Amino acid sequence: MREKLSENTEEKILEAAKEIFVREGKSGARMQEIADKAGINKSLLHYYYRSKEKLFYTVFKFVFSKFAHKIINLFDADKDIFEVIEQFIDNYIDLIRKNPFIPMFIINEINRKETSFVTEVIRETGINIDTYFEFIQRNIDLGKIKAVDPKQLIINILSLCIFPIISRPIVQIILYDDNKNAYDKFLDQRKKEVNEIIFTMIKPN
Repeated sequence: MREKLSENTEEKILEAAKEIFVREGKSGARMQEIADKAGINKSLLHYYYRSKEKLFYTVFKFVFSKFAHKIINLFDADKDIFEVIEQFIDNYIDLIRKNPFIPMFIINEINRKETSFVTEVIRETGINIDTYFEFIQRNIDLGKIKAVDPKQLIINILSLCIFPIISRPIVQIILYDDNKNAYDKFLDQRKKEVNEIIFTMIKPN
């Protein structure tokens, strides 16, 4: 029977792999580089993860689970919806700016018509989309927000957050003269911008 990795060793491997996937992308990352970064030998890395593909999937699940843990209790019935949206946008932009391989991986899976892994990870983390729809509908019924389509609202929030990050190579060069610091400041400002757009859309007249 394969001996289980210690929690500390597993986290070291996943953090090392995440850093290299962020820097090199999935295709550019090398198992040897990940093993060196984690301080283990390559044979051990292959023994537990078999392939770069499997390791990448594990890293995706590891990172997404951390994000899910942060947001899963946001949609509490007693919380203010505007505060909830603000916190969600803050956490979501931070997630994808620190882990840009996530949206690109999802897009690639969609292009390959292979969405089962992503949907399985979302379900495993405990995220229940019906809970969020119910939360939005409850606030509509109470008159706290306009009668919007909950599905459209969620897609609007995700789209406004994600596009500047997946298009970073173009946005940073064209709008910010390839200045990384200026682009990072733009992302911080983007949080406020998205909040303002969404709040304007949903606030009652």
